[in-house]
Amino acid sequence: MLYEIHLKTNKKEEMLDITAQIEKYLVQENIQEGIAVVFSVHTTAGITINENADPDVQADFLRRLDKIYPQHDPEDRHYEGNSAAHLKSSTVGPSQTVMIQNGKLLLGRWQGIYFCEFDGPRERTFLVKILPG
Repeated sequence: MLYEIHLKTNKKEEMLDITAQIEKYLVQENIQEGIAVVFSVHTTAGITINENADPDVQADFLRRLDKIYPQHDPEDRHYEGNSAAHLKSSTVGPSQTVMIQNGKLLLGRWQGIYFCEFDGPRERTFLVKILPG
């Protein structure tokens, strides 16, 4: 089962918790065991698993990435001016794989799956492939 999920980001950079959007397909398809693969189809966005209890974690995550890859570097040559977004996307990665057990994503107590926007605001798409079994 492959699902295409659309979302709208609202900021230049943000992390959106997409865990519930993914879990609804487990319920819809009555998937009890298996694997879910979450994949961003964009070169300036990524998918990560991180803490979902304290929003300061997301703010710190984005701030620290910006220190490594500042938005503007006079030596960047990419004409669109979003080289930092491409670097952040490659660092975070485009996908995550999560096990499914007893009809739920097998995440830690404080974990959530995040869509990471690095070049927004934009209309975005991510894919979820559920492999039962």
